[in-house]
Amino acid sequence: MYKVKVLIKRRQSILDPQGKAAEQGAKLLGYNNIKEVRIDKQVEFVIDVLDEQAAEIEAKEFCSKLLSNPIMEDFEFSLVKINGN
Repeated sequence: MYKVKVLIKRRQSILDPQGKAAEQGAKLLGYNNIKEVRIDKQVEFVIDVLDEQAAEIEAKEFCSKLLSNPIMEDFEFSLVKINGN
């Protein structure tokens, strides 16, 4: 089994409305040095296979087909082998 940690990031060329809202909120609170805020997503899940290559293929397909929007987002992931029950 492998634990998968995925980081999904909006592409730099795409406006990040959540990041802009947080940046403006920071200014309202007096944090005038906060700039270029981007808010990303982190997703974790387990893949119950023994082979690392199979886990990597399945994680990549899951991320590209369901977790991320290929037009607006990029993703990266890491695999960590864990002991099964």
